[in-house]
Amino acid sequence: MKEQHHRPAPATPLHQPPTTLEEMLAYLSLPATLENHPQIIRQAAQDNISHEEFLKRLFSIEAAAKFQRQVKNRLVSARFPFVKTLEEFDWAHPSSIPKAKVLSAMDLKFLDRYEGLVFMASHGLGKTHLAIAVGHRAAQAGVKTLFTKAVDMVNHLSAAQADHSLTKTIRLYTSPTLLIIDELGRLSLDQKQGEHIFNVIDARYERASTIITTNRAFRDWGKIFQDNICAKGIIDRLVHHSEVIKIEGESYRIKHRKTLSLAETE
Repeated sequence: MKEQHHRPAPATPLHQPPTTLEEMLAYLSLPATLENHPQIIRQAAQDNISHEEFLKRLFSIEAAAKFQRQVKNRLVSARFPFVKTLEEFDWAHPSSIPKAKVLSAMDLKFLDRYEGLVFMASHGLGKTHLAIAVGHRAAQAGVKTLFTKAVDMVNHLSAAQADHSLTKTIRLYTSPTLLIIDELGRLSLDQKQGEHIFNVIDARYERASTIITTNRAFRDWGKIFQDNICAKGIIDRLVHHSEVIKIEGESYRIKHRKTLSLAETE
């Protein structure tokens, strides 16, 4: 016989408290428990379990459902441009990559120490992929995470300064437990934009974790910021509490294009 799905109890009038179990679960907004409690009660009776174990079974489904909703919300608020995982990464493509450092970062222990990561590589070697993979793992583990392109962040902060909402806007970038700043160095920054980057990094220093991806070696950061003092201040704060992960090799996109060209000539 096919089991009938339990229908949610009707809304309880505001002038009286709920009286039945179904009404109570609906009133307390426990949809997973409301849907599954008949089966759990029957199984508990068969297993002759304690009251404590029964309550754990009853609310474990609700807790799991709530956690999954929170994970979904965190992934949305993280603003990842796309989803990338470590399982999708092509380890054979780079000619040199410190795999042990990347795998170690995936345990997220660096977050407890307020440390960071700097993925340093030329274009097309997967540094953004790896940064997102770490961020995705963090968001799934309950960590408040935010992804941003470096140029988008400085433009946002510059606009906020113009309309006198800088304090509120900078909090957006300093409050997450993990901030990922992608493609720092892709474009040169003016002095004011460099100051915005410095202020974010400085506010997060020894208070929260930051991941940076860049295609420029530290020795070139003076050119990025057009200010050696600003660049040195940022580098000092990053290097002191960050693992630098250098990736070398040929761009995957260029390699793929060469492969296609060879295939077309055959």
